[in-house]
Amino acid sequence: MPSGCLPDWISFGVLAASVPRDVVDDAVAAHGRGARRSDGKLPPHVVLYFAMAMALFAEGDYEEVMAQLTDSLARLGCWDGGWTAPTSGGITQARARLGWEVVAEVFGQVARPVADPLTRGAWLGGLRLVSVDGCEWDVPDSRTNAAEFGYPGTNGVGAFPKARMVGLVETGSGAFLAARIGAVRGAGSGEQSLARRLYPLLEQDMLLLADRNFYSFADWCQAADTGAQLLWRMEANLRLPCLQALPDGSYLSVVIDSAVKGAARARLLQAAADGEPLDPQRARSVRVVEYEVPDRGTAATRELICLATTLTDPTRAPAQDLAWAYHRRWEHELANGQLKTVLRGPGRILRSKSPDMVRQEIYGYLLTHYALSALICRAATEADIDPDRVKVTRTVRIVRRRIDDPAAFSP
Repeated sequence: MPSGCLPDWISFGVLAASVPRDVVDDAVAAHGRGARRSDGKLPPHVVLYFAMAMALFAEGDYEEVMAQLTDSLARLGCWDGGWTAPTSGGITQARARLGWEVVAEVFGQVARPVADPLTRGAWLGGLRLVSVDGCEWDVPDSRTNAAEFGYPGTNGVGAFPKARMVGLVETGSGAFLAARIGAVRGAGSGEQSLARRLYPLLEQDMLLLADRNFYSFADWCQAADTGAQLLWRMEANLRLPCLQALPDGSYLSVVIDSAVKGAARARLLQAAADGEPLDPQRARSVRVVEYEVPDRGTAATRELICLATTLTDPTRAPAQDLAWAYHRRWEHELANGQLKTVLRGPGRILRSKSPDMVRQEIYGYLLTHYALSALICRAATEADIDPDRVKVTRTVRIVRRRIDDPAAFSP
């Protein structure tokens, strides 16, 4: 039972459903960001829920967002009246005191797969479908943001600096399981670089989907060595020789380190064709699925889609099923769109004028999106429908109403 102080009540409600107060408190303690005063207006857990509310009410200013969180509680008389809403400046200072690491830590703790074995479209042969992909966020054109994140384009000229985010998404539910944030220019700013920081989080029951820009031999090996299975699209110019045709139309091949050339490459190919063991630091056996999408363009212009997978047994994962699974990768694009369009709003930039607060704000979006995705997935599974059939915009509207609904909070 919370005390009579308003900040204690904020942890109860729609926002806290997927982000328990004890997880928040543990992260605050771990990073040494505890409240300086026991009677402060904005203790750390309130500021974290406020970061989530900023994503839910992207069009409101700070004071309006805080009002959305507290007005219904005021009507209920859930505190002794001694609490007054903080000013915009006070909220800015409280956000800076909390920092971004606490919000990232909480996201890392709560963001777990939500699809269960009955969730439609979430599995292939007992493997959980996950995907890796990136997106960019427009951030305010401050000096520090520009220095930290850079401007897009080959000449580094743009209207706003951009932060790059690469995420790991459970494709069945659309829930982000992890994310890394970086710059759009400079060393280590590419999607591949950020994705390398996500691969260690893969689990052995996962099938990772990735588009062609994520492939390199080293990245393939790093991801595969986690024990997860891979299904990645390959560049058209990557040589994947057919070593053995399989009954389902796929074939066995080999991916080779690009540093291996000439006679050494030829010997590796011959060893693979003869079924000899391969040096995993130089080559890996794969299975290849090639297909065209029949309703896309004319027969002469259709693009050949080439997938490589670690699932070399066609009886476990037939080629047709793998093509279906890769198509689910577009659920990641939908999740990115939900973050940037449904929640933030089209054409809007983030609020934060410093890099640390940009990171905090993005992780706030991720926490809010995760809570929504978990809610949708549970409801869709119960109704025995694919979660992607549930309209996210309608769900967001309902949650926005509920967060200002006294019935959404336990009195």
